[in-house]
Formats: sequence, C-alpha cells, structure tokens
Amino acid sequence: MQLWATQPSICVSMQSGFSSLKMKLITTTMLSLIASMPVSASLVTQTIDYADEKGTPLQGYVVYDDTVSGPRPGVLVIHDWRGLTDSTKTRADMLAKLGYIAFAADIYGKGVHPQSVPEYGKQAGIYKNDRALYRDRARAAYQTFLKQPLVDSSRIAAIGYCFGGTGVVEMARDGLDLKGVVSFHGGLDSRPLSPGAVIKAKVLALCGADDPFEKPEDMKAFEQQLRENQVDYEIVYYGHAVHAFTDPGVDALHLDGAKYNAAADKRSWQAMRDFFDEIFAK
Repeated sequence: MQLWATQPSICVSMQSGFSSLKMKLITTTMLSLIASMPVSASLVTQTIDYADEKGTPLQGYVVYDDTVSGPRPGVLVIHDWRGLTDSTKTRADMLAKLGYIAFAADIYGKGVHPQSVPEYGKQAGIYKNDRALYRDRARAAYQTFLKQPLVDSSRIAAIGYCFGGTGVVEMARDGLDLKGVVSFHGGLDSRPLSPGAVIKAKVLALCGADDPFEKPEDMKAFEQQLRENQVDYEIVYYGHAVHAFTDPGVDALHLDGAKYNAAADKRSWQAMRDFFDEIFAK
C-alpha cells in the first residue's frame, strides 16, 4: 500500500488555489510547533548541488544553527510527494533549531517541481514502482550529507512524511549506516533488502490508529520483517488519528481517511525528539 500514489490528494497541504484563510491556518499551526524551540538560533542555509550514481543532477537544502560549535548530529529529511518544497524546508529548519544539522534531500531531481495533483502522483509513482531507484536517490543524499563539515558522521538519522516516510524505511533496507529512521504516516509494508544489506538503523514508525490506508496485512508484514532482521523498532499508534495527521492543510481538501490531528502532530514530533535523544547519546 502506497497512499501517496494511489490517493492523489492526501499528502498535499499547500496546493495553488488555497484561500488566504487556509494558508493562515497552515502558518499558524507550523508556528505553534516552532514556538517551543530556542529563540536564540541563528540559522545558516545552503543550497547543495549533487548527483546520484548515474549522474542525475539533484539539489538539496542544508540548514544549521551557527551558534552551536563543532560537529553535531545530522538529520536527513525526505520530502513528501510534492517534492522539495518550503514545507519540507520548514521541518529542516525546526530540526536545526534543536541543534542538529539538517539536509532536506531531493529525490525527484533538480528542477523537477510538480505543480498539480496528477503531477504529484506521476512523480511519486515512479519511485513507488522502482524501489531500487528510490534507494539510489536516497543513498546519494546520504553520501552527500556525510561530506558536510559540521556533520558528526557517526550520528545520522533520517525522517520523512508520507512519501518520505516510506523512503526512510527504504534507506534502512538499503543498509545505510544510520542511527535511526522516523517514518511519519509513511506507506509501510515489506520489501526485500538490498543485496547483501543489513538493517543497521533503529526504526520508529508513527502511525494513525484509524488510518484506513494502512492495511493490517501490510503492517503485519512490515513488523515481521523488522523482527526477522533483529531490528530495534517501535511502532506508535495515535488514537483517533487517520492519515496525514501532521498535515495542517489536509482538512481543506475534505478527503475521507485524511485529517489533521494537532495532538498527534505534537506528540509525534516529541516522540521523534525523544528517539533522537536516545540514539544520539554518546
């Protein structure tokens, strides 16, 4: 099950045509999350050009707090099905305010910015149907991130929402040397590991308890794969939360099975923070 390809309106929070009222809702909600973070942060942002093994041009976004000295843990952020948008960059900024260096990766390719629901579905579908390609693009981002001078290469994690939540699990299956991955309402199932790979990352999956797009058989297979591979994992279900519970703009779309849940959004972010405190502890 991959909702981000089969249900083309779920993971979209800021489509063109939103009213100013809806945009205010999104902005207010995101600001409420940011408000609890340190106000002294002085963020430095950089656009990073890189390429995958086939030479495909990619362009990511690095952000860090320059009031923090020396190398620090790094968090790689995989975007949702809209591609690398301001929404993804905002999450990266929030991580930087927590003292991490964050890298918002580019899966689709430099200059590839889908602008409509059909285009979102088309782009996401490419990677849904070719997990090897998805892993290649995520691996290129990981290898690029390692080269950043402020990254503590021994302490790197990855997070992702929806499409990106699926992607970080693929990074784990690719055997990347990650301390952990966090999937926020990603499409979870069981896919083969890359040849010769071992899952090294701890896994935190944050799910809506009433998400109709998470099929019980897929979740069972996902958990069984983690068990069989001796993975340290945790699956959290938020009561009364459906799909896209971290997306403050989804309510305006009036979609069955998708609804913003402020409590689940806040709790899942805190769960991620607690997870990082554990896996990054020296």
